[in-house]
Amino acid sequence: MSSDPSADFTGVGKTPDHLKFDEASLAAYMQNYVEGFEGPLTVDKFKGGQSNPTYLLTTPSKKYVLRRKPPGKLLPSAHAVDREYKVMTALGGQGFPVPKTYALCEDDEVIGTTFFIMDFVEGRIFWDSSLPDADKVERTPLYFALIDTLAELHMIDYKAAGLEDFGKPGNYFERQIGRWSKQYKAAETDPIEEMDKLIAWLPTAIPADEATSIVHGDFRFDNAIMHPTEPKTIAVLDWELSTLGHPLADFTYFLMVWHFPREVRGGLAGLDLAALGIPSLDEAVQRYSKKTGREDIPDVNFCLAYNMFRLCSIAQGVYARALQGNASSPQAIEMGTQIKPLAMLAWRYAEMAGAK
Repeated sequence: MSSDPSADFTGVGKTPDHLKFDEASLAAYMQNYVEGFEGPLTVDKFKGGQSNPTYLLTTPSKKYVLRRKPPGKLLPSAHAVDREYKVMTALGGQGFPVPKTYALCEDDEVIGTTFFIMDFVEGRIFWDSSLPDADKVERTPLYFALIDTLAELHMIDYKAAGLEDFGKPGNYFERQIGRWSKQYKAAETDPIEEMDKLIAWLPTAIPADEATSIVHGDFRFDNAIMHPTEPKTIAVLDWELSTLGHPLADFTYFLMVWHFPREVRGGLAGLDLAALGIPSLDEAVQRYSKKTGREDIPDVNFCLAYNMFRLCSIAQGVYARALQGNASSPQAIEMGTQIKPLAMLAWRYAEMAGAK
């Protein structure tokens, strides 16, 4: 991980040649399909967005955001911007904080790949989980606001939201472990013993609980926009990995930051949380449990091992694309150094859950 993710990912930068497209073609499309659009249009690429390239679209009166599939050969079922558009549109109708969506284009003739257009939302994005850009008194309220947002998502009736076909209820862990095992093997560059052991062990230790909710799949501070001055979530971004799944898989993914050291995704382990004004792991769990009516979070070590394994698979995919030269962000190549340490940490939690 870069020493300054805020500098690496904040704002816009020069669009690499392989991610440029016909801007006049996009403007013509928006004229026809985006209500209220008026050019001229300028296009800049956001520095972040390691999976799906993301662009800022600026007109004299309004700003939009475009998310697209990257060009080139892609892993099966990855880069599902059409699913992002579907879930964000549905959740917006439920009053959940997501950017307003305008149009989904699946015609590759327009800019070369599938894309969708949504509102640009102004607010704060925290790239560092220790929240150095916030005052100490803000940090617990900001964490609680984000936890409350995740709890709100998990309490939404997915059938009422029109998302009954957004995934398969039940067998979530089994299906996800199978999917990410295949994705990992498809992108594997160097053998990692711990990943092979996790692929063998995880299917044997799946919890019996079959709760189902909408899950985000990558819920963390840097995928949310917080209100400029208040501890309030105003938009949740990056829904590429969302589906119907187990809410505790989603929540324990968020909890990983308490277990990671600073050098792994800027984790909180080893920091004096009380001095920083950041809630403890127990306080985070209590907040979520209270908001969702749960008494506790069972199978937490299995869930952590599963989530770290899944993260390894995602990182391996990003790294493999970087080696091929078609990753969205130049930081993608750095991900290769994180996969082995993360796999080792995942196996440690697997052992705590009973793996031999």
